[in-house]
Amino acid sequence: MFTYSTKGTCSRMITFDVDADNKIHNVRFMNGCSGNLQGIAKLVEGKPLDEIQALLTGIKCRNNTSCPDQLSKAIDEYKASKAAE
Repeated sequence: MFTYSTKGTCSRMITFDVDADNKIHNVRFMNGCSGNLQGIAKLVEGKPLDEIQALLTGIKCRNNTSCPDQLSKAIDEYKASKAAE
């Protein structure tokens, strides 16, 4: 499970798993707007990381970011951690 601490959103943390095909599973947001974040988690379930990142990057709410944007940043950080291995 990968854990990402968010910045600038009501949600404080995002966790998720990635399978061998680089598809995301079990996305969980800690805090934030529960219904919206559960919806995002269901919509991205089983989708490729690159597809999710392309769709969500740059979505703005407050503080020039959003929970979907933070998920794209979490994916970026996940990819960077895998490249460093």
